[in-house]
Amino acid sequence: MHVRALATTSSRYAPAAMTLPFSLALGAEPATSGVVAYREAMPGASTAVDLELQGGYAWSRQVLPGAVVSTVGYATKAPMASLHRGLPSPYLTFIFALDGPVVSGNSAAEALGPGADRTDIVVAGLHDRPTFIRQPCEQVGVQLAVHPLAARMMFGAPAAEIPWQVTEGVDVLGAAVGTLRERLVETGSWEQRFALLAGHLRNRQRNSKARSPRAELLHAWDWLSRRRGTGSMDALARDVSLSPRQLREVFRRELGVGPKQVARLMRFDAAKQRLSAAVAGGAGVSVSDIAARSGYYDHPHLNAEFRLLAGVSPTGWLAEERRNIQAGRHQSGEDWGHDEL
Repeated sequence: MHVRALATTSSRYAPAAMTLPFSLALGAEPATSGVVAYREAMPGASTAVDLELQGGYAWSRQVLPGAVVSTVGYATKAPMASLHRGLPSPYLTFIFALDGPVVSGNSAAEALGPGADRTDIVVAGLHDRPTFIRQPCEQVGVQLAVHPLAARMMFGAPAAEIPWQVTEGVDVLGAAVGTLRERLVETGSWEQRFALLAGHLRNRQRNSKARSPRAELLHAWDWLSRRRGTGSMDALARDVSLSPRQLREVFRRELGVGPKQVARLMRFDAAKQRLSAAVAGGAGVSVSDIAARSGYYDHPHLNAEFRLLAGVSPTGWLAEERRNIQAGRHQSGEDWGHDEL
């Protein structure tokens, strides 16, 4: 089902042109810039936000094009509580829990124990290990996948300074984001919730004084994303006219990780999407084929990478997530919108 939500911001809050002229989607066509998408999405005082609805999920890529890669709302019921494995991705995590805190830990034992983190608004940076999240039988919330090159505008600091561990959003963004969460809790429809988010984030973008990342970094990210993390780092350095050492320094200063690590996350994310798509489509899963298409040497190489980044094999992860995938969860949030897998 396709619907539209209106972000009802007054004309005095009409945002300025985007200051992040990069293609936001992993694998997006380079000619489609965040600037154009944002201006087209903002024709006047009221802003249309396209939503897709499926079961207990709502998702969109129009909340803040050029900065928020995708937004998913979830209101789900399950017969029993479970433990979800949040996997690494090329994006930052931003979650509003609307019916109780997100309960999480850096291990399964930590998430299930008395020392688990309990967070109403989650902000988390790039990471190379799973986060474990305790999922109750019923849960309601909104999750945004934030482009790491938009971190200065969204969070007031570069992605390099956003901790990979779960952080309380009010500590990062101040009391206003807590007020926004309260309004999201009180709002009854996904259309209204997405409109509130769009209005808040676009006002924040308008008032941001954050500088754009270096042009070489913007181009390098686009180069990697179009290849889904494949391609040599030497070729990338030549393409942006930097030495390999300079390229690593530019990445680490802004993102906290080097280009090789970013490419690794992109390859892993592409493989995860292909695994999810195979299950969602009812097709048999060929891990060997997915490994080859995602830039891995072979099935054992992908297995080893999954164990390092997810703590489990691809087939083990699918066994854990099959119900979520079939319900549509992995078509949403940071997992939604990859058109040519």
